Amino acid sequence: MMSEAQFFDVLRQALWAAVVMSAPILTVALIVGLIIGLFQALTSIQEMTLTFVPKVGAMLAVFWVSMSFMTQTITSFWTDNILPLVAGG
Repeated sequence: MMSEAQFFDVLRQALWAAVVMSAPILTVALIVGLIIGLFQALTSIQEMTLTFVPKVGAMLAVFWVSMSFMTQTITSFWTDNILPLVAGG
């Protein structure tokens, strides 16, 4: 049986892994959003697709580039934390 302290420790590590995996995508979304917002403020263009399409494109590109990093992070989390708990450790 898992103790309460073990549960919260695994939960904390899972949340941290989620933060680490989502950081590249969210950082790029923030930077692209700021650049496009600045461009819209300077040119007075208020088109909704101008903010949406480049941001989604940049996020997809970063997701594609960082897929191996995300896979390695989630795999190491499972092998280091979850599988020993399942095995009874």
